[in-house]
Amino acid sequence: MALNVELVSPTQRVWSGEATSVSARTIDGDLGILTGHTSLFGVLVDGVVSITSVDGSTTDFNVSGGFLSVSNNRVSILTETVAN
Repeated sequence: MALNVELVSPTQRVWSGEATSVSARTIDGDLGILTGHTSLFGVLVDGVVSITSVDGSTTDFNVSGGFLSVSNNRVSILTETVAN
């Protein structure tokens, strides 16, 4: 089973697909998300969001603020700006 992940900014869908893990930094600290993770909502701080796709490759994105939501193996990341 994989995570269904979407990373979006106000102007574009930056990354979308299946992943084995996601890591991000929130105001409460660093998060590591794997399949089966409990539902949560977090406020992102400026930093790196790392997404490891099912093929094993990891992509890092520099984000400026935003939100992260996890529910039923779906991860939605909404950020103000993003660069990779």
